Amino acid sequence: MLSKNSIHGNIPKWIWEKADLEVLDLSHNNLVGKIPNCLPKSLSVLNLQGNNFDGNIPFWFTESCELENLNLHGNQMDGLLPRSLVNCSWLEVLDIGNNNINDTFPHWLESLPQLQVLVLRSNKFHGFVDSTNEGPSFPNLRILDLSNNYFVGALPIRYIENFNAMMDTHSDDSSPEYMTMSNGSYQYSLVVIIKGLEYELQRILTIFTSIDLSENKFEGEIPDVIGKLSSLKGLNLSHNNLTGPISQSLGNLTNLEWLDLSFNELVGEIPDELVSLTELSKLNLSNNHLVGRIPQGYQFNTFGNDSYEGNLGLCGFPLSKSCDGNGTQPSSFQEKDELWRFGWRVVALGYGCGVVFGLLMGYHVFRTGKPNWFVSLFDGRLSQSGRKMRKARRVVPRRS
Repeated sequence: MLSKNSIHGNIPKWIWEKADLEVLDLSHNNLVGKIPNCLPKSLSVLNLQGNNFDGNIPFWFTESCELENLNLHGNQMDGLLPRSLVNCSWLEVLDIGNNNINDTFPHWLESLPQLQVLVLRSNKFHGFVDSTNEGPSFPNLRILDLSNNYFVGALPIRYIENFNAMMDTHSDDSSPEYMTMSNGSYQYSLVVIIKGLEYELQRILTIFTSIDLSENKFEGEIPDVIGKLSSLKGLNLSHNNLTGPISQSLGNLTNLEWLDLSFNELVGEIPDELVSLTELSKLNLSNNHLVGRIPQGYQFNTFGNDSYEGNLGLCGFPLSKSCDGNGTQPSSFQEKDELWRFGWRVVALGYGCGVVFGLLMGYHVFRTGKPNWFVSLFDGRLSQSGRKMRKARRVVPRRS
């Protein structure tokens, strides 16, 4: 293995032609060129991730393919995904993420009995994601990443129904195992997106399961069948065109650690069932059309405003918008109506006080004849005015 060095240029021809080669790991270097079509049939692991290889993925896979791990992540490969991969019945890991592959979804891979990791992230895949097989499809798949492509249509319900490896709760987690080559001589690594951040897993736990279908053009509702994937650790369906309510069945994903449904067209209330997700440490429901009171309890008490921003109809903690007695946020019309009523109350109160004051004054005049202070004030002003007039007459000069 010559991974994570500063090797650059082309790979020497003699390495490609080494007949008994089982593991070729040249990952994270600065290698360039094309992968030849004549690779050793004995090859079990080919890890070239993090280089600058270009051209097509070679069609060297034959009926005697021994390949278990093919990792070309982070190169500049283009063209189609070779159909001859279907001959690699021992294949467990296929990662061609971050390339320029332009193809439709490789449904023909669904028959591979050992495939556990399928990463097609950040390519130019397009079209529908649907099974053409009436039998079991991807029965051992545990990690599926189709993010940042051009897939369309509904979420792949028929595939999800057959993700048996994600339905296993793995109750015995006391001694976790790692994915390795069949003879145990090589441990697999993988670049994954966890809670919105990219990580390279130096070793892949067999209990690690995740689905990332984000940044595509999927539409329709979130199917209830996802709730059967009880061992799922991460689910990212963000940046699509999903509609309808959030499925209550997501509350069955008790092992879920991150959930991202942001930037869709989801409506309705946040299901109270999600409160039961006690392992959840990252939640993003932002930029949808959700309404009503945000559920409270357990992990929901730890999420901030950024988990809900862009949903103008939501109310309750942690948002500053309070809910009314029915658990809904008062509308702007209701707020204006309340303000109008409050203003009328002030006017009515002032008017009422004026009437009461007038009645009290009338009663006082009736009882006393006239209020002394008012009469003295009026008489004083009248007498003062009279004195001024008499004084003015005295100072007028006589005519000569």
